[in-house]
Amino acid sequence: MHYVTDPTRSLSQAIGVRVKRERTARRWTLDRLAEAASVSRRMVVNVEKGEANPSVATLVRISDALGIGLPSLVETPATSETRITRNGEGSSLWRGRKGGQGILLAGAQTPESLELWEWTMLPDEEHHSDPHAAGTRELLQVRAGTVSVWSGNHVHALSAGDAIVFAGDATHGYANTGTESAVFSLAVFKPDSTKN
Repeated sequence: MHYVTDPTRSLSQAIGVRVKRERTARRWTLDRLAEAASVSRRMVVNVEKGEANPSVATLVRISDALGIGLPSLVETPATSETRITRNGEGSSLWRGRKGGQGILLAGAQTPESLELWEWTMLPDEEHHSDPHAAGTRELLQVRAGTVSVWSGNHVHALSAGDAIVFAGDATHGYANTGTESAVFSLAVFKPDSTKN
């Protein structure tokens, strides 16, 4: 858990308000959400208060437990069907130890959830992800550099221009295996959680 600094405070507070709103709408206790999301009660409390900057994995666990997509927690509520994310306005939800970023650019929430990300990884950076909801699929295209993608026991080396579709409902991740920065676009599709 990372405590919030000024640049991320407003996003953390907005996430907290949304988590609390979704939890109370379901008449769930803090303990019930913590158990459903497999996170500590303290983490749920800190997220709802906007006092912590939770990891992407924690936000995914909470959004999956609530049956909503990650974009519902991190994006500004839409006033119409059309939403524009201007250059530099995406939500930075992952930061690598050398300065890379995973930025959520846009998302659509119908019964299904669809997320569009832009990732930049510096050499030797990697991101590990726990399995998402059953049926989740990820589509990734490398725009620059080289990226290693793994899902379950399968590992694939990709270069600029290569694309892959893989299971996001297995342990998976991405790594920059080259000597230069790697940039890739990522789309994450999660099926309707109410059908399970």
